[in-house]
Amino acid sequence: MPENLYDVAIIGRGPAGLQAAIHAAGKKAKVIVFGKLRNSSLYKAHIANFCCYEKPILGKKMLEAGRKQAEEFDAVFLEEDIIETKNENNLFSFVTESGEIFTSKALILSMGVSRKKLRVKGEKELTGRGVSYCVDCDANFYKGMDVAVVGNESAAATGAMTLLSYAKNVCLVCQKLVITDKLYDRLKESRVKVMEDTWVKEVIGTNEVEGVLLTNNETLKVNGIFIELGAKGAMELAASLGALFDPEAVSFIVTNKKQETNIPGLYAAGDITGPPWQIAKAVGEGCVAGIEAAEYAKRLADS
Repeated sequence: MPENLYDVAIIGRGPAGLQAAIHAAGKKAKVIVFGKLRNSSLYKAHIANFCCYEKPILGKKMLEAGRKQAEEFDAVFLEEDIIETKNENNLFSFVTESGEIFTSKALILSMGVSRKKLRVKGEKELTGRGVSYCVDCDANFYKGMDVAVVGNESAAATGAMTLLSYAKNVCLVCQKLVITDKLYDRLKESRVKVMEDTWVKEVIGTNEVEGVLLTNNETLKVNGIFIELGAKGAMELAASLGALFDPEAVSFIVTNKKQETNIPGLYAAGDITGPPWQIAKAVGEGCVAGIEAAEYAKRLADS
């Protein structure tokens, strides 16, 4: 059997992922949770109007308590981003930003869908006309062109290297890279031009992107800019596995009442499955996903 094999893997450690971990591990499944605490949208939030809490509670405190509960059932937490996922031979495999490989029988996606924006001049106007938030979705449109990627973390670094297979030239604009040493070495060995200590000040173009103005007053002539802030998003990872999205906005993963997707063994919970954007919904779906994923892994082991 593969090394680092778990019954249930969970990507995302917000309320949905934590509740899934508690219930899956509580059913004696071997569980691992990937993700960084600070990447949760609750990390800096104050939570109110949540059942059984009379007074507002800090989001960070709630997340830390959830992890402790899951760890009491022997769930394992790894503070790393996932940069690649595959589904082969009834097993899901994951590559972390440090290059380590893990496998699992079932997978729960619970990392939300919010797109972090630069909020600079020209970004909104040129979205879809050269401004993109998904390398895996749109890289194919930039064959032989010059592109820029902006971001400081693993999504930007891996996205820039992915674009090398499509674009003519790739420039990574970052203030300071916050990635593992192994990923940094891979980036430096690639053809990606890394520009540190600067940021995007404005996206230039009339009907489509023509360039970007940086805070160091340098202008890059590019055909596209990929905004990749933080970890690789849920939609990119889900798309690589063949998950079905809602037909209208193509923004959410379609699940049934068991939180199952169209891919056997793949579950989704929380904001990634659509509105309402409420902790109560995320926790409920995480509960269902955790139980169902653990049962699926058990059935797979017994077959």
